[in-house]
Amino acid sequence: MLNRYLSIVATTAVLCLLGAASASADVLDDVRKKGVLVVGTKADYRPFGHLDPSGKIVGFEPDLAADVAKRLGVKLELVPVVASNRIQFLQQGRIDMMLATMSDTPERRKIVDIIEPNHYGSGTNVLAPKSAGLKNWEALRGKKVCLIQGAFYNKELQEKYGVEGVAFPGTAEAYSALKNGNCVAFAYDDTAIIGEMQKPEWSAHEMPLDSILFVPWGLAVKQGEKAFADMLSKTAAEWHKSGYIQELEKKWGIKPTRFAAESRLKFK
Repeated sequence: MLNRYLSIVATTAVLCLLGAASASADVLDDVRKKGVLVVGTKADYRPFGHLDPSGKIVGFEPDLAADVAKRLGVKLELVPVVASNRIQFLQQGRIDMMLATMSDTPERRKIVDIIEPNHYGSGTNVLAPKSAGLKNWEALRGKKVCLIQGAFYNKELQEKYGVEGVAFPGTAEAYSALKNGNCVAFAYDDTAIIGEMQKPEWSAHEMPLDSILFVPWGLAVKQGEKAFADMLSKTAAEWHKSGYIQELEKKWGIKPTRFAAESRLKFK
């Protein structure tokens, strides 16, 4: 009886160890074995991630993702994500890493591992009709403002500036609502607004306010993926040191940022 009990205990222990090993599987090792890196990125955020005429996802961050895949010697697969699902896709294992204009905040660091150094950053501003005559953030108090579900700045805009938020799952819906007059303005990342304003369709609109709430952006992996995180940390540092981030700003028509310049000096 005792031998049977000990056998059951031993078998249970082995199964637990196998389960633990499976739970702590190395994503970086898996990527190398399958020969494909799956990256979640934006497809609606010109010029950081958008669709070209052929339907291919291109942009600033897809270029960074391609560089990671090149360093690993694997193929790249891009999966379009939005603010409301990008973290879930990462946690569910539907993507290996996330490179999707995600702001680095303390709350997000509790659920995913965000890579340091940060690769880019942005502030918050609004896209609004010139006819609205917006001069400051207080002018939005009590007004309907289009927002994106899950955006970190929603709470502050509503509590500090008193905007009446109208949230949408993606930018396409928010831009459409703005055009239709459902909101007086669309609050979003200033970098994206600048890119959008390059389109002729927004000639009657402007980004009238001073940007606020500057935050850096971070690449992210599932918690506990130390080997992958270490590799990406070294890669991000090399992007800054080599000036690659500034090269991509020029390639994609992005106005040179203070963040990119200071980061290059820091790592150079």
